[in-house]
Amino acid sequence: MSKLLQDAVAELSKLPGIGRRTALRLAIHLLRMEPESVAEMTRSIDRFRNEVKYCARCNNLSDEEICPICADPERDHTTICVVEQVADLLSIENTHQYRGVYHVLGGVISPMQGISPSDLKIDLLCERIAASGVREVILAISTSVEGETTLFYLMNRLRQYPGLKITAIARGIGFGDELEYVDELTITHALLNRREIE
Repeated sequence: MSKLLQDAVAELSKLPGIGRRTALRLAIHLLRMEPESVAEMTRSIDRFRNEVKYCARCNNLSDEEICPICADPERDHTTICVVEQVADLLSIENTHQYRGVYHVLGGVISPMQGISPSDLKIDLLCERIAASGVREVILAISTSVEGETTLFYLMNRLRQYPGLKITAIARGIGFGDELEYVDELTITHALLNRREIE
């Protein structure tokens, strides 16, 4: 195999979810593309890596100091949805059901990986709440053990703000899931979040 091809495959396989076979297919595809298209792709990746910023208010990715969501006067700035990563924010935005603003933590508390509360953007969240008229914080954190740890830590930190409504996204059993294959934590949340059938 060509050393140049081996190097390209090695670099592409560093991406999450890309194994060596997929990396090889991508490398061959790049070879078949027009040189200008590959150059444009390379420039875009390079510009993104070197020029993207984190929003000073919510920690979202942005081209400017303040991201477009935080800068939008049409959004409900009294409601903050707290998410782990930018990908979670994008998933919620794609539903077109939420009109508040966000706060990106940058991960979850994980002692096993050496991630403590001080490594996340929790203090920035508390500063936002203290400085403005935030009425509700929605915790949209994953249901993993680390996510639950982060959720309980945040709930304890946020209780210091009188009148602040703290909510969490509903957790439960997904449509089409068979009960025997659902883990205990999910079943527990599904029971706790049950609602009356109308």
